Amino acid sequence: MREALLELSYEGLVAITPRSGITVVGITPEDAVDSFAILAALAGKAAEMATARITSAELDELHELAAAIDGAGDVVAANRRFHRAVNLATGSPRLITHLRQAVRIVPGNYFEVFPEQEQRSRREHGELLDAIARGDGHAARAIAEAHVLTAGEALGGWLAELEAHRAVAPSH
Repeated sequence: MREALLELSYEGLVAITPRSGITVVGITPEDAVDSFAILAALAGKAAEMATARITSAELDELHELAAAIDGAGDVVAANRRFHRAVNLATGSPRLITHLRQAVRIVPGNYFEVFPEQEQRSRREHGELLDAIARGDGHAARAIAEAHVLTAGEALGGWLAELEAHRAVAPSH
């Protein structure tokens, strides 16, 4: 338990005050945008590396996973499988470890909160697949980075709206 609380403290999600207790800090809109920017950089590098290293079997799997998102009952899980396959195609355990940590910022209910982002995400997956298939690592990187940054901006904007609403809401 102590280690988990220390980890949350290092991540800035709780404040530990000796002899007073623990306070949940939460995440600010700026924190969300910054975290997604870091994730975007990692995802972009993963897409670029995957482009250079992907096998034809992995590319076929990516096409299948992208298509499966359309009929998925759990779009979030299907989306994660797609991104995980891109990441695995890098062949870089170190990068995958960093991505696994960075992706924790993405809410599990992202598409429920932002249903309008689902169609954009599918379109961008297609663009990413096209870039990977033609061997254009620079384009794959740019598409993957923009894909994640757009999601982060949506989350940051939503959090800012919540923050503003709480600031004007009467306290009880």
